[in-house]
Amino acid sequence: MINQTFKTVLITGCSSGIGECLAIELHKKGYEVIATARNKSKLAQLTKLGITTYSLDVTDQASINELHNNLANQNVSIQAIINNAGYAAMGPITELPMEDLEQQLSTNVTGIVRVVQAFSPEMIKNKNGMIINIGSVSGILTTPFSGAYCASKAAVHCLSDAMRMELSPFNIKVIDVRPGAIESSFGDNAMAGTEKNKQQFKLYESIYEQIVKRSNASQENPTSTNEFVNTLIKGCFTKKPAPVQYIGNGSTVFPLLKRLLPTQILDSVLAKKFGLNNL
Repeated sequence: MINQTFKTVLITGCSSGIGECLAIELHKKGYEVIATARNKSKLAQLTKLGITTYSLDVTDQASINELHNNLANQNVSIQAIINNAGYAAMGPITELPMEDLEQQLSTNVTGIVRVVQAFSPEMIKNKNGMIINIGSVSGILTTPFSGAYCASKAAVHCLSDAMRMELSPFNIKVIDVRPGAIESSFGDNAMAGTEKNKQQFKLYESIYEQIVKRSNASQENPTSTNEFVNTLIKGCFTKKPAPVQYIGNGSTVFPLLKRLLPTQILDSVLAKKFGLNNL
């Protein structure tokens, strides 16, 4: 049964894909949705549907403060947060531009903390709330050419664990969703960054197509966005949601491989898959 306790939901990263679909489906179910994205013009379709939209850059504290103040001035009380905004910097760690690594961590890691610190005090005061953090199976099984992204998602899992324990005394549920391959614009966005940095990858120039392969890996036989979103809503917006939820193609298989295979064997399998044996 869908839990309507958390009536007002703030969602980050709603310009497309998972965030956009979440906003639409929760709106259909009667929730008051606050949909956000860095570029508000990309939220025009949501606005037409009657969804409240705002510009929000989770890497910018001033942007978060502005949203918080705007909502407070309108007496809008956030009861649930879905930290969905994400960024994917793909490429070898030794040659990845530092600004890309910093953007990766600022969006996927500290961005979550900024949003939670801004909007959780009222939840704590009311002793009621829910925080859903979108992690990834990539935070469990690290693959070549995605070290920065995988590290950021591993951090999301650790932050979620800590928040879950720390906020439990205040009756705030914290849920760590770990998607597998989900149909979205993730691959296109990751690929744009990969192409931008192509000239940087000197050591791996001969297997550049493997970096491309990793950038697009999330769109290989993906679970549809609608299926993912409906499963997430059913699993999270309930009376007793599981604190960790695996959703989508590969979401259970890849963690199983990580747990069962010895490190040396797993390294060998991944090195072959991504062409490192050809260097």
